[in-house]
Amino acid sequence: MSERIDLPRRGFLGAAAATLAAAQLGLSQAARAQTGAAKAAPLPPVKPGTHTTFAPIRQVNAGVLNVGYAEAGPADGPVALLLHGWPYDIYSFVDVAPLLAARGYRVIMPYLRGNGSTTFLSADTKRNGQPSAIAADMIALMDALGIRNAVVAGFDWGARTADIMAALWPDRCRGLVSVSGYLIGSQAAGKQPLPPEAELQWWYQFYFATDRGLAGYRKYTRQFARLIWKLASPQWHFDDATFERSAAAFDNPDHVEITIHNYRWRQGLASGEARFDDIEKKLATAPAIIVPTITMEGDANGAPHPEPSAYASKFTGRYEHRNLTGGIGHNLPQEAPAAFAQAVLDVDRR
Repeated sequence: MSERIDLPRRGFLGAAAATLAAAQLGLSQAARAQTGAAKAAPLPPVKPGTHTTFAPIRQVNAGVLNVGYAEAGPADGPVALLLHGWPYDIYSFVDVAPLLAARGYRVIMPYLRGNGSTTFLSADTKRNGQPSAIAADMIALMDALGIRNAVVAGFDWGARTADIMAALWPDRCRGLVSVSGYLIGSQAAGKQPLPPEAELQWWYQFYFATDRGLAGYRKYTRQFARLIWKLASPQWHFDDATFERSAAAFDNPDHVEITIHNYRWRQGLASGEARFDDIEKKLATAPAIIVPTITMEGDANGAPHPEPSAYASKFTGRYEHRNLTGGIGHNLPQEAPAAFAQAVLDVDRR
């Protein structure tokens, strides 16, 4: 019961400047938007960093993990499952969650395997960063919490996971919000060389392929993560306290192993688990996503990501793409929480 996804390695969009207020109000340029699509009432603007805490973290056994997760909103509300990326954590949604909870949503924000208080139930379980394994974790979490379906939304690793869930388990996904769009790929695709400019953006993937990279990430985890934050969101002026709240999640004993395995697996340098082979075969065909979807991109995303025109055809249900202006980078939910939360509300109306 698992899936795999591989991030297509492409060049990145250059940063542009506009107004942060417009981004927070959710004003965006829509590409191939469905005419007449219902939208939720507009959310109020919120300054990023307004909130700094969650309710106490909860734990539940789900699949091969004991999953740590934050929850907000009424227990009987429609569910929004929010999935973070690397090297980030659930604090990417610290300003998003109150907005959705105020609209009656039960908001679930799990630590992905290798992060925060999420741990393996057995020391013998392979520390597998294969994206299909992470997607299987989220289906198991929904089962453990008795959640039949949810709006699934995320960025970076979280967007890849959400894409896989929507592609292979559409009955579990009422809607999808995916930053940087369709990120399903395969090991075969990951082995294909790209132009030098594009390869340059993946310097850390090549670094992680080496023993030196493994040792370096283990020794300098926090410094490495901070550098990625700066490169991926060059116009996001986060403070030390914001970074440290998330960096605590990287103290997880499996964080380094999961991270390194994920990037080595993508290049075919590490094996996955046989139980995911059938799912990998399905994902390698680049299956279409039929659930209602909103994809998003910030104008200052410094991380590798595909152009929206490259993936629009992969979404065959109701679909809209939103470009955010105002210097919004890779960590879009934390940098533009109102716009991200608005997309969750809007896609659920469809």
